[in-house]
Amino acid sequence: MAFVIDKTLEINAPVAIVWEVISDLPRYAEWNPFCVECSSTLRPGDPIDMKVKLMARPQVQREWVSEFIDGHRFAYRTKPLLLGALSSLRFHNLESLDAERTRYQSYFHLRGWLKPLVLSLFRRKLIDGFGGMNQAVVQRAETLWAQRRR
Repeated sequence: MAFVIDKTLEINAPVAIVWEVISDLPRYAEWNPFCVECSSTLRPGDPIDMKVKLMARPQVQREWVSEFIDGHRFAYRTKPLLLGALSSLRFHNLESLDAERTRYQSYFHLRGWLKPLVLSLFRRKLIDGFGGMNQAVVQRAETLWAQRRR
């Protein structure tokens, strides 16, 4: 059974603005409290390199882009460790509700027989980290939209 963090939020900004926030990886350092550095082409099969704040110092992490639908969705995953020890999947999904509102789904799951060890060390950090990032996506998108509407 997987450990899952699945959160859906409504954002008062058009889907294009929210997409800009989540796909402009070089700007993550400006607003993202959890993934403080990120780079990738976002092409399926290419790496996505991140610095994730799970401890006092951000940890370097490399995963692999598994899906990309411009303007709507991207996903990435770890390569499974030997004998199914550990694997993860993360995706961002956007759906336009109307011209000025977006439904944002933030999803993460962790599987494998090492999962209990990882969760004993990082469960609260993962929950808080993804929660902080989700709220920061909302704040960043709504702030950008308010600035551009003026």
